[in-house]
Amino acid sequence: MSVAYLFPGQGSQQVNMLHHLPDHPVVQKTLDEASETINESAILLDSESRLQSTVAVQLCLLIAGVSTARVLETLEVKPDMVAGHSVGAFGAAVIAGVMDFKDAVSVVKQRGEWMEQAYPKGYGMGVVAGLPLKQLEEILENHTTGEEDVYFANLNSPDQVTISGSVTAIKRVLASAKEGGARKTEMLNVSVPSHCPLLEPVSENLASTLNQISFHRPTIPYGGNRTARALRDPEAIKDDLAFSVSRSVKWHQATSLFYELGARLFIELPPGRVLTDLSCRAFPSARSISVSDSGLKTAQVLINRMQQTQ
Repeated sequence: MSVAYLFPGQGSQQVNMLHHLPDHPVVQKTLDEASETINESAILLDSESRLQSTVAVQLCLLIAGVSTARVLETLEVKPDMVAGHSVGAFGAAVIAGVMDFKDAVSVVKQRGEWMEQAYPKGYGMGVVAGLPLKQLEEILENHTTGEEDVYFANLNSPDQVTISGSVTAIKRVLASAKEGGARKTEMLNVSVPSHCPLLEPVSENLASTLNQISFHRPTIPYGGNRTARALRDPEAIKDDLAFSVSRSVKWHQATSLFYELGARLFIELPPGRVLTDLSCRAFPSARSISVSDSGLKTAQVLINRMQQTQ
């Protein structure tokens, strides 16, 4: 039986998330590397005011995930496979040995800047849970006007979908979905229209930038956002990192594949437990925990126990 690390994406951020990381030399080293790359103190990125910026949010998520995975490595535990939701994919790529952390920091900073510049206001994301996909498709069609478009974004679970586009259009869709019987409808804490065609120019910029960076064959399988496949080719991972920002994230399919490949322990790296909750519902016979909730020691014990049964 195998262990999968899950790296959360935008929407999971929390004020002071970097300050809540373990007091460990590896965490400080990771913060120092990030600070050197962005030419400012990375620890200052997680304030309430700074987290209003997509750039700061995405950098904090990358730093938090990688530094925690590195601390677990000092405890002599490693994953058998990795996947990251949206920007979390960069943390997954680093831990899989695909790209250097400093390169990931540089690219993620540019990624956030391009996303903000493309849609500085009036756009975002929402979530709908408990509604048949076909019914939600019809609602989306009814509220897409050409000027205020709204799209499917992330397929997180069989009954949870995020949508992306104009805030005005999203709110109309959420209202209609609630009237139609949805269990949950709400705006997400995301200020850009991620994972839809509106960000195609950002994908093109990312592809060009990533082509200038050294990529390596992953040491463990990497779960693709767009393809929901276990990727082992560095060029395929490069493509996934570039184009997933303008395509739907097939998260449920990707984690389901990991389950089929033997993953029975899903470990969500900080911050939060969004991906843990999804895994708990999707795979009741597996164990899913959040490091933020359970702590490093629990994660270490469970990983050791799981991998000893392989």
